[in-house]
Amino acid sequence: MPITYLILYLNQFLTYPSFINIVGISLIFALIGFFITYKMTITFMPMTLKSGLKGIDINKCEDVHNLKDPNRKEIPESLGIVPATVFLLVTIIFQIFLNLDHEQQLQYNASLLSISFMTFLGFADDVVDLKWRYKLFLPLIASFPLIFAYSGATNILLPNFISNIIGIKSIELGVIYKFYMCLLSIFCTNSINIYAGINGLEVGQSLIISLTIILYNLIEIILHDGQVEENLFSMSIMIPFFTCSLGLFIFNKYPSVCFIGDTYCYFAGMTFACAGIHGHFSKSILLFFIPQILNFLFSFPQLIGIVPCSRHRLPKYNHNTRLLTGQKEHWNLLNVSLRILGPKREQDLCNILLIFQILCSIFALLIRFTLFKII
Repeated sequence: MPITYLILYLNQFLTYPSFINIVGISLIFALIGFFITYKMTITFMPMTLKSGLKGIDINKCEDVHNLKDPNRKEIPESLGIVPATVFLLVTIIFQIFLNLDHEQQLQYNASLLSISFMTFLGFADDVVDLKWRYKLFLPLIASFPLIFAYSGATNILLPNFISNIIGIKSIELGVIYKFYMCLLSIFCTNSINIYAGINGLEVGQSLIISLTIILYNLIEIILHDGQVEENLFSMSIMIPFFTCSLGLFIFNKYPSVCFIGDTYCYFAGMTFACAGIHGHFSKSILLFFIPQILNFLFSFPQLIGIVPCSRHRLPKYNHNTRLLTGQKEHWNLLNVSLRILGPKREQDLCNILLIFQILCSIFALLIRFTLFKII
């Protein structure tokens, strides 16, 4: 019987016209985006080196200031501009094949405007190293097109056990809810940026989050729990985002031959915010950021200046053992993990953190589609 119900659900799901049109064409453009990103990354790596956009992989050399260290190699940086540019090109051209009404077109282009703004900000940060106050203020400005184009509800549903007591099923928040969405945009863009420091972690976590969002959208459509058009909108930007990011991940995974820079982190964070806000799951999306929330909570005392904060907050590399060791003075999830688990190789630490991200995503989906139904 469960298999029969699943087949009936899938049959109704796949025969939905908008699904075939949007997701099918999106997959085609996404594959094109993957190959273009892959080829352009190869082309752009020597160009960024020549332009002076380069860095040293601190986790592979004992002393970055020792020019004679054989492990001290200059690596091209800011390659996040490649998938961001390809993504924008793909999604802009993709509009030609979408049958959007005026309101949907407004939301779609508002999302692209916000993503473009944050990509520009990220690249500017890579070039001139912006101060933190700008990194908090400018994402707020970048979220305005999203908020002004938002046409969804501004209320929150109360848990059943509370609504049964007070007799109210929801609370209208109005402007407060829109302010929350602004804060969500700021959090998403910066949470990827501060949860970083080892090869492949930033792009790896973004790939997992994007896959989780796509799976969430599919479940919502299949179960008819959400608004179909809004979930399809989210999928239409998450699918090309995933493939363009995958094209970069091939070069950024351990051992990395390129660095992504702040450009990718801001691009990824704002893309997630756009999917959550205009996909009308701006509350549920926080469930997919559990590791990022933990990292933010660990980092908070240093971010606001209560505890002294160095620039990179990286683990310490032991040249003899080739292992990373957690540092007590660096408050973030990387160092906390190493202090709990002990010294690890860089690739092993990244794999552990990405597995943790996957487990948190599974937990988040279970919470969203089981516990939320009960309460």
